[in-house]
Amino acid sequence: MINLVHNELIKLVRKKRLYIILAIVAVLVALFTYAQMKEVKSLQERLGTTDWRSQLQQDIVNTQNRLNSSTIPDDLRKYFLIRISEQEYYLEHDVDPSAPGAPTFMRMFVENSIDLLMPLMVVVVVGDLVSSELSGGTIKMLLTRPVKRWRILMSKFLTMILSVSFIVLSLALLSYLISGAVFGYSGWTMPILTGFSTNGNVLVTTNVHLIYQWQYLLMELGLAWFVGIIVGSITLMLSVLIRSTAAVTGVMLATLISGPILANMVSSWESAKYLFMVNLRITDYISGGAPPIQGMTLGFSMIILTIWGIAALLVAFITFTRRDVY
Repeated sequence: MINLVHNELIKLVRKKRLYIILAIVAVLVALFTYAQMKEVKSLQERLGTTDWRSQLQQDIVNTQNRLNSSTIPDDLRKYFLIRISEQEYYLEHDVDPSAPGAPTFMRMFVENSIDLLMPLMVVVVVGDLVSSELSGGTIKMLLTRPVKRWRILMSKFLTMILSVSFIVLSLALLSYLISGAVFGYSGWTMPILTGFSTNGNVLVTTNVHLIYQWQYLLMELGLAWFVGIIVGSITLMLSVLIRSTAAVTGVMLATLISGPILANMVSSWESAKYLFMVNLRITDYISGGAPPIQGMTLGFSMIILTIWGIAALLVAFITFTRRDVY
């Protein structure tokens, strides 16, 4: 098995897709760092102060002004009400939710990339693990060896796990190193409030408690890794079922893009909570964000994602071991 995984990793490195992903992440982090820096400076100039309390109070006022609009959708109104409650809670407990520093940027970057950017990178790497060999005919060379088919696919699955780990680690390291050059590298022990939950438009703070930012980051990166494994498993299944790598990438791209769109539109469609793409943004549960559909929890979303991942792997292994290769 080790030799099979080693062989898959060599093929992956030769395709240079991992290097392309590193370059994309580096460019995006640099752009977001610059945008964040400009936003901070603009806000400080507009308010005439660097005090985070004044900035947070002004943010609350701006959000309240937006709530006065009669054209605001109900889902967005719900989000704004919960956000105001969270910000007021931070003010009451004298905790800066966005203190400058590379760890804070890492946290925000992971939160905003977990449901689209990071899964897309996983799709780019995993999408052709099997389909490219099926379309190119190289899979026949593997099948002529005295190795059972399930072991061949298992080696590709293990390669997928290593690839996802590499992608998550790259997101963390590059966002820390690049943003730290602008915001500084401190902030690991900054206190973070977690444990928020929602009940309709009401923010529930019964279980809120303080933890260090490094602990919070570990939780977020763990959840991001979990999402990457599930997306990778589904992509691996499609790579087995579909011979065209472009088709696999296209299907997953459309599915992932539909996730954020559905999350903003399905509040009244309860059955949508069983779709895997609606459950990808699981970091919102620990940051206090409202779930797409009332009643969804972190445990529920992780169970749904696990079921999708297991089902995808079962389909992939059964199909791969039984299909005719020609």
